Amino acid sequence: MNLDLKEITFVIVSYKSKKVIFNCIDSLPKLSKIIVIENSYDKELKKELEAKYDNIEVTLNENIGMGASNNIGIKKSNTNYVFILNPDVIFKENTFLGIKEALKKIDDFSIISPLNEDSNFPNYEIKKKYQNINDDILEVDTVDGFSMLINKSKFKNEMYFDENFFLYLENTDLCFRQKKENEKIYIIKNSHIRHLGSYTTKQDISNNLEYLRNWHWMWSKFYYNKKHYGYLSAITKTLHNFVSAMTKYIFYSILFNKHKKNIYKMRLFGLFNSIIGKKSFLRPEN
Repeated sequence: MNLDLKEITFVIVSYKSKKVIFNCIDSLPKLSKIIVIENSYDKELKKELEAKYDNIEVTLNENIGMGASNNIGIKKSNTNYVFILNPDVIFKENTFLGIKEALKKIDDFSIISPLNEDSNFPNYEIKKKYQNINDDILEVDTVDGFSMLINKSKFKNEMYFDENFFLYLENTDLCFRQKKENEKIYIIKNSHIRHLGSYTTKQDISNNLEYLRNWHWMWSKFYYNKKHYGYLSAITKTLHNFVSAMTKYIFYSILFNKHKKNIYKMRLFGLFNSIIGKKSFLRPEN
């Protein structure tokens, strides 16, 4: 199949991303439409983006999570193909060329992604053996949500991202559902992207954000397993997380290490709220 740049809309969900989003957009093909969902309601960023770029639409939005915000962008798009990107992703010179060449050999796909250039952080997972088209086109089970070219026609009833997730596993859930429908997901090995998030260290993360992430990681892990494998299976799959978090919470309490204690307290609270069926309500402080 052939794919023209005008047939693709790029969707970027932004939350306090001013430091990185311009580099991301500057790296993208100039002929494609770009939709930015700005979740920190940054009016100044919207003004700057729309002044600098002709092919962009910026929507100011509440922080409803990556998946729900991606859904807004996807449904706003007028093209059948939508490229989901995080604002800390940068296209390389071979990114779109590699995808375009690969698509000439692919008859059908649901999701495609370039390969993250940092081999220490692979952006895909393979759980079973597939018969690949060639060495550069790798069929996989999941791709990371920071880079996904999706074929909208392959999603029944416009069921894209599950909006119950706020952080973590929304992309895994999306891919899992597509594979259950026998849809094709590919990594293109001769098409590369740079994901700046791969180079972020914990020193760059505020304590409150780290607590938030730990809460949502455990909430999402239980919810994902309950959704796909049942409640008892989710309990079994997260039992070791509960034991580990409880043990470390007690340990760091004894040592009076407040930061570490709070990390494992948030893991316990996230898991507990998911177990009792509460929504993923915790949100970052503005």
